[in-house]
Amino acid sequence: MTKKILVDMSCTILHHGHVRLLQKASKFGKVIVALTTDKEIRKYKGYFPEIEFKHRKEILSSIKFVNKVISSRWKITDAFLKKNKIDIIVRGSDYKNEKFKTKTIIFPRTKKISSSIIRKKNR
Repeated sequence: MTKKILVDMSCTILHHGHVRLLQKASKFGKVIVALTTDKEIRKYKGYFPEIEFKHRKEILSSIKFVNKVISSRWKITDAFLKKNKIDIIVRGSDYKNEKFKTKTIIFPRTKKISSSIIRKKNR
């Protein structure tokens, strides 16, 4: 049986670090992206994303490593993982201190890239 792999992200500005993480996650099973809603980004980051949720979802859904995109809150919980029957959660190292009952695999962030870095360059 193929494992269900969750990658949670806001993906306000898609970049190669996102794609590399999705590619790594796809080696473990079918990738489900838990995409943070616009409302949650506004609440926790203090701004509206450059690309609205439905378009971020459309972009992520078109990536060959992604099997499904679902909406999520800012914080992923054990209840969310259980409800969606997730076998493994894959994350970047910026989230290494969050612990779950579900097996978690952490990969190093891609150096010198983030949505925040891109956003600052364009100011």
